[in-house]
Amino acid sequence: MTELRVEAYVVPGVDLGPENPLPKFREPKLDKEIDFEANKIPEEDQPGMGWQIGFRVLPYRMQDNYNRKRKPKELYSVVLENAHLKVTVLPQVGGLVTEIMHRASGKQLIAKNSIFQPANIALRDAWVHGGIEWNTAHLGHHYLTMEPLHTARIMGINGEPALRLYAWDRVKCFPFQIDLHLPDDSEFLFARIRIINPHDYTLPMYWWTNMGVEELPGRRVVIPAETGYNMIKLANLPVIDGVDRSYPVNVSHAYDVFSRIPKERRKWLAVVDQDGTGLLHTSTDRLIGRKLFSWGSGPGGDRWQEYLNGPGQRFFEVQAGLARTQLHSVPMPAGQQWTWTEAFGHVQANPKKVHGDWETAWHEVGAILDKRLPAEQLEDYDAQFARITTAKPQELLYQGLAWGALENYRATRQKQISGIPEELPFVESELGPDQQPWVELLRTGTLPIRDPHEEPGHYMIQDNWRLLLEASVKTAKGNHWLSWLHLGVMYLEAGEPDDARGAWEKSIALTPNLWAYRNLACLALRDEKFNEALKLQMQGWQLGPHITAMALEIIPVMNKLEAWPQLREFLASLSDDIAEHERILMTRAQQSLRDDNLDELAELLKREYGTIREGETTLTDLWFGMHEKRLAKAEGVAIDDKLKARVRREFPPPAHIDFRMYTKEKDAYVAPQATPKDQ
Repeated sequence: MTELRVEAYVVPGVDLGPENPLPKFREPKLDKEIDFEANKIPEEDQPGMGWQIGFRVLPYRMQDNYNRKRKPKELYSVVLENAHLKVTVLPQVGGLVTEIMHRASGKQLIAKNSIFQPANIALRDAWVHGGIEWNTAHLGHHYLTMEPLHTARIMGINGEPALRLYAWDRVKCFPFQIDLHLPDDSEFLFARIRIINPHDYTLPMYWWTNMGVEELPGRRVVIPAETGYNMIKLANLPVIDGVDRSYPVNVSHAYDVFSRIPKERRKWLAVVDQDGTGLLHTSTDRLIGRKLFSWGSGPGGDRWQEYLNGPGQRFFEVQAGLARTQLHSVPMPAGQQWTWTEAFGHVQANPKKVHGDWETAWHEVGAILDKRLPAEQLEDYDAQFARITTAKPQELLYQGLAWGALENYRATRQKQISGIPEELPFVESELGPDQQPWVELLRTGTLPIRDPHEEPGHYMIQDNWRLLLEASVKTAKGNHWLSWLHLGVMYLEAGEPDDARGAWEKSIALTPNLWAYRNLACLALRDEKFNEALKLQMQGWQLGPHITAMALEIIPVMNKLEAWPQLREFLASLSDDIAEHERILMTRAQQSLRDDNLDELAELLKREYGTIREGETTLTDLWFGMHEKRLAKAEGVAIDDKLKARVRREFPPPAHIDFRMYTKEKDAYVAPQATPKDQ
């Protein structure tokens, strides 16, 4: 019998800390240019590649205030269990499935989170490793990957308990749900997923189910495809550049492989150990893409593994998505709903076959899958789950964010249809302090004013809210600095920089405030007007409040202008709590290198740093620079290419600062989720 129960889940972890109150604006270029010819991209794969994938995060705010000071952290978890599998879900962490244990063997089919340590990897910065993560809306780890999802008990196809996860995506404004089914005697966990486009226009849609699995010697990824994209360039599988990349431990650097499973072939992947056992994942045909990502076995990959997992544990990722690669957006027509079913289970294959030649390996696993879960049976399950998809939940177990409730409230007040179905209940009683200013705008026509030393609050970018705010600023009560500040954010996200500038200048004219000066500086930075940007930043800084996030934006501009005396003065003026932020300490380290204060630099490099971005090399650059200067001074030689090469040979960075994704030019890796540096 299937059982559903609630348990406490305790791991060493940290708090996320408060969100960054400064809006992170989208890239001006909405599309990414792809050289189809140079990368040998077939014509059939070109539509949608690079379309609307420019970085964007608003109206969400960045989650960048965590640290490395772990202590026991209790998370709410829901367990689904039957005779074959134990499944543990963390509603607070984006509905992360943190465990699928195969009871007969005791094997964990996915990488179970042993610590809760965020790292700077997701669209909003913070991200934790492992488990099954649900990524939708936009390229990157989803906006809600570190937020609570609504979590409800539902009735399964045979009356057994099942679990529904659902949320409202604020960027593209659509609801989605994941129904997790574990029928009584099933050897597979099923996820039936639905995304809804409630609009009268096409959405650029994205979905990738991300499965973290433990990295072990001899563990292989098997996918029924002969070709794939190595990052973005088409290549034959599994050997690329002379290395069999189906074994993650074979490669020293971080890498992606997107497999091109032929249209007529069944869509699945497997991760098999030396004994032929492991994880088996398949889906109905809507999910055409399959991906392998590995951190690599180099020192930087080792550091990322230790950082995210704790000592002695390693993982890589396998994924399934709507498109061939994650550089694709898929056009989702107005008013449509898309559904599919995924299955996760244990596989036992002939070890000689799955570790033999590539074609033999995937034929072996494919035959086992067809016997244990035939495609027709999966389609039948999908049809049965469809009845449950549109059924109302029995009980809300955990409340997610209340923005879906605000959207329902807005639509009701404006006599519109929100597009959120009744079986995904977001109710007015969920509305809280974060939503209250926008509730007031709906009720009274005025956004409540705040003291400019207070944070501006949460942002909105929907046209519905812009129209309300445009009407509000025409009234005496609504014509205040905060209304114009928010209106400017809406304009810039809509691609209207001139209107945004006008709104922020109006905000300052009404009440001078840090927030509008800062946003005007962002516009100046887009135009590479660095002196103007710094002037605007400092005007805002003088007004206050003095917040760490603002200091961290001022410093890079001073660096760009090489305004070293001004930078020293600025650093010296910072309060102790800001000065101790690790990014400020890294700036001090860079200053120490410039000033030849190498002893101070050495001390700063002994620290742990927790906010290094995927692909960032700041710390190792400082390490090498320090040793280059020491050798040059000791031996009376110039710092040239020969000396730099010698330093890299003779002075490998200590593991705690080595986050390099590659160590050789040919290993170069650029993370597809990388945050733009010009904001």
